[in-house]
Amino acid sequence: MPWTSPLRLSRRSLLSGAAGVAGAALLTGCSDGDGSSDTAVGVPLERRMRETAVRDSERLLERYDATALAHPALAARLAPLRAAVAAHTGALASADSAAGRPSGSASPSSSAAAGAASSAPAGAPAVSGEPVPPKPEEALSALADAERSLSEARTIALAGAPGELARLLASVAACGAVHAYLLTSPQGAKP
Repeated sequence: MPWTSPLRLSRRSLLSGAAGVAGAALLTGCSDGDGSSDTAVGVPLERRMRETAVRDSERLLERYDATALAHPALAARLAPLRAAVAAHTGALASADSAAGRPSGSASPSSSAAAGAASSAPAGAPAVSGEPVPPKPEEALSALADAERSLSEARTIALAGAPGELARLLASVAACGAVHAYLLTSPQGAKP
């Protein structure tokens, strides 16, 4: 019985097959691991993205509140930036309400954040779990890092966002980048 060599694949065939498998994996999408697909859940992508954006903005508001409480001397400097973040949260939440989210649920944790933050001394954890650094400069730097991180995450999310949400996220991300600059810039310290 003659021996035949096993089938040898060319490099091109192997790469084509790998690309096909990767493409098929991308086309099938992702699930949360419980076997149900996103469409079975019945929550549209845009709504999930908006709800996530609102939660992220609420966490950022909590950080602003905790930082201002831990460092009262920074409160005046943080007030306009915090007001802008609150406006972003409101815009995202109202856009979410228009998309079908019930209107009383836009910002349940904002008041909880203010109440919980009222007892946080310097160095104590903020409501979001991140500790407020004891030195004002470090607290501003940590807040700038949070702004920068959220801005980058929103910029990345633009790729999958529908038109109007993408425009809103782009605007909020740009504003977050400016906030990060103002929090760490000496010019940002001027009233």
